[in-house]
Amino acid sequence: MDRDDDEPAAIALADAVRAGDQEAFRALFDRHRRELQVHAYRMLGSFSDTEDLLQETFLRAWNRRASFEGRASVRAWLYRIATNACLDVLRQRKRRRALPFDVVPPIGPESPMPADPGDVDWLEPFPDHLLSHDDPAAAAVTRESLELVFLAAIHHLSPVQRAVIILRDLLGWSARETAQALETTEAAVKSALQRGRPILEEHLPARRPDASPPRTRASDEERAVLDRYIAAMQADDVDALAAVLRDDVRVAYPQVGIWCDGAQAFIKGSREHAPPGDFRFVATTANLQPAVAIYHRAPGAPAFALTALELVRVVDGRIAEIVDFDPAVLSSAFGLPPTL
Repeated sequence: MDRDDDEPAAIALADAVRAGDQEAFRALFDRHRRELQVHAYRMLGSFSDTEDLLQETFLRAWNRRASFEGRASVRAWLYRIATNACLDVLRQRKRRRALPFDVVPPIGPESPMPADPGDVDWLEPFPDHLLSHDDPAAAAVTRESLELVFLAAIHHLSPVQRAVIILRDLLGWSARETAQALETTEAAVKSALQRGRPILEEHLPARRPDASPPRTRASDEERAVLDRYIAAMQADDVDALAAVLRDDVRVAYPQVGIWCDGAQAFIKGSREHAPPGDFRFVATTANLQPAVAIYHRAPGAPAFALTALELVRVVDGRIAEIVDFDPAVLSSAFGLPPTL
């Protein structure tokens, strides 16, 4: 576990915090705000919940400032508080977050709408432009640990297993440090890790490039694939669209709790159910993966309105997965104008 880079300054700041200096405390907290937000997002699966969680962490840390030791890692102290705040939320919620792939069967052109799964909330996207590579979050976040396919997999774990995997495997904490943070035993941490890792691997895609070096943004190849996808969609070119999609592409619509399996099902459904009018497609990113902001102008409307944010996963030069989010889950933090 790391210590603060400037230990004398950290000790002086800790003294000011314990003395009740709110400005000093806010400065201390803000140094780690973004990575704590990412941590909360991984634990909760909801970007909209992270601001409340940050506020709760801030208040808990302020109320416990007397327990802060300047020679210890500020970052570890805050992570401990944030992790337990997340676990408290999850104990109260008792509903896991997921994508439609995991909870309902695929829907075909003639299929009836699936039943409401009831005990599931849908995963939400994360606006990755909040991640500055100049702050500590850059070291705590890689593309593989923030993309939707990982989030969907880790939310198959119990909250405690999820916390252990994040602290041990993503942040590199020891079993002893993790046990102290979770107020449990090292044996319990090791058991959670042994039980959680196989579940995580079971739900990660078999073609996931685990051997590749960690990434922090979309590759040039992925951006090129995204450009081809946008060009095909904009031109309504069925052949070009089929060429950029894998035959087994999966496309999910969490806002209505459905998904379709295969390129032909997606293409047919898109053509049959797209509302009349014009569309514009704008390349962007979210969850450190390629994304498309989709704007629609209804006949006679004066402007294009934001209608969806699609996150795209590329495998071997073609699109393997699309998750289509409704604007209702997108805050202003995504930086997407509501109209064009």
